[in-house]
Amino acid sequence: MQKLVIIKSRAIPLPVENIDTDQIIPARFLKSIDKNGFGDNLFRDWRYNVHTNEPNADFVLNNLQYSGEILVAGNNFGCGSSREHAAWSLTDYGFKVVISSFFADIFKGNALNNGLLPVKVSEVFLKEILQGITADPESEIIIDVKQQAITFKGKTENFEIDSYKKICLMNGYDDIDFLISKKQAIKEFELKTQKQYEQQKF
Repeated sequence: MQKLVIIKSRAIPLPVENIDTDQIIPARFLKSIDKNGFGDNLFRDWRYNVHTNEPNADFVLNNLQYSGEILVAGNNFGCGSSREHAAWSLTDYGFKVVISSFFADIFKGNALNNGLLPVKVSEVFLKEILQGITADPESEIIIDVKQQAITFKGKTENFEIDSYKKICLMNGYDDIDFLISKKQAIKEFELKTQKQYEQQKF
């Protein structure tokens, strides 16, 4: 996974509440266990006309004035089923961060496990961000993972993140990568334990 330390990017506003995982990636596209390619069908039923498969011009992902690695969504993002494919589709599309005032717990865990940072902000700040990027699509958001801070137009809020997942995101680790990074420490612990055991025998 790529490292997430400082993210400075324009953002895409999606001011819709209660976006569930079936809206993020419809169930009919869950036929693959390969993470690649899911971005093509992110928000499929909103991005494309279900009858003609033509892009819906009024959907924000089809609006060329908006771009960036940050998605700013309404309250209660990622509710519904526990499909990990929702996080896969967002990262495969190119998003590194999703901002909301509330995330479903399972989605939040899936996101962090797949290198996608869910940033929970206050409802007031979320409203300010949505209004700001809608009015000025070129405005940028700065997210500092180490400081656990998000800044927009001079205002900063702090966000919570599990300390273990924070280490993983900043180093680009998945769970296996993290264990490998501790290989030397594990060896030293085993040697120390073995010596203590041998000393106790005498």
